[in-house]
Amino acid sequence: MAKRHNQNLPIQDIINEFVESNKLQGGLDEVNVKEAWKRLMGNGVNNYTTAIELKKDTLFVKLSSSVLREELSYGNQKIIDMLNEAIGKPVVQKLVLR
Repeated sequence: MAKRHNQNLPIQDIINEFVESNKLQGGLDEVNVKEAWKRLMGNGVNNYTTAIELKKDTLFVKLSSSVLREELSYGNQKIIDMLNEAIGKPVVQKLVLR
């Protein structure tokens, strides 16, 4: 932290300032998205998920089943909405299933 504060600050404000000053938000968002995917999609989908990567506002998910990939593509926007709701902010704008 570049500046010192003489007043008492809530720990959340201190953490947010640290995250912002060290440009860590992108990494935290990616971790949050991966956790949300695992939690929301369940074991059936997770067993076929081989990679998850967040680049800017696009989530790339690699699946080992072409049938599952096709099925999930029909609910693309619903999945995006569920992930963003679980994270609490609009991190994912586009979902690419591979």
